[in-house]
Amino acid sequence: MTQRGQHIAVIGAGLMGHGIALMFARAGHHVTVTDPVSDMLATCPARIADSLTLLGADANDVSDALGRVTLATDMASAVSDADVVFEAAPEKLDLKQRIFAEIEAHAPKDAILASNTSVIQISKIMGGLSGRHRALGTHWWNPPHMIPLVEVVKTEWTDPDLAQRMFDLLAQAGKTPAMVEKDVPGFIGNRLQHALWREAISLVENGICDAETVDNVVKASFGRRLAVLGPLENADLVGLELTQDIHKQVLFDLEMSGAPSPYLQQMRDAGRSGMAAGAGLRDWKPGDLEETKARVADHLRKLEQILPD
Repeated sequence: MTQRGQHIAVIGAGLMGHGIALMFARAGHHVTVTDPVSDMLATCPARIADSLTLLGADANDVSDALGRVTLATDMASAVSDADVVFEAAPEKLDLKQRIFAEIEAHAPKDAILASNTSVIQISKIMGGLSGRHRALGTHWWNPPHMIPLVEVVKTEWTDPDLAQRMFDLLAQAGKTPAMVEKDVPGFIGNRLQHALWREAISLVENGICDAETVDNVVKASFGRRLAVLGPLENADLVGLELTQDIHKQVLFDLEMSGAPSPYLQQMRDAGRSGMAAGAGLRDWKPGDLEETKARVADHLRKLEQILPD
């Protein structure tokens, strides 16, 4: 079987699942999607078509991709002849464990099994499998058809050759894969992202500034260069002596709690659960949720046009 033209099974037809299916169908693979929610499964092709159109695909490209997507109403028929299986279920450990037990019962013995999870350690999800050597993590970022990165996460049992096959498969499909050599919570990207979020929340909680100011500072400063200058590139650019001197002056005063900020629970207790509720760390107006999603999507499309591969 060549890298192009493999049979990909996707378990879950939601936002993540439909985007994963879209990427592989567009790259020339046959994709079978299943989901226990019949409405979610039935609408998957239409959502794939909409997402492809937003990406700039023409009608022929959309038709070609959809022609490689099959819907399956049960797990067995979805994975029975799959080369690679991607699970894209909700972030619930027990649910993912049950799904992989069922996948292993029906998938070919040489199929690669991958869990799309944002933070759960892959070894916790896959530890009960008999074929743990072929199990790994693939953390796709939201939206999966627009964010290039996919983190390929090895466990202590993962066959390195199979991890490399996954890496190459993702690269062929147009993604930017990153190999995560140790199975730690949050992998690479979310550890970095939530370290920033923890400090951002702390700044507001301690009255240093309000939430809007935090967002404005990030968007108007280092956020502008992050897409082309990573943090360690930047450290080398300014020099490690300066980096070390700055750390001596600031790191001791940063938030270092090992638990979520109590400020988050205070917001939730006050009914401020986020943008969809009209209030979270910031206040929001009707229509802000849709406008923000559209703004982010438009920005990501523009980045695809200007950033180098």
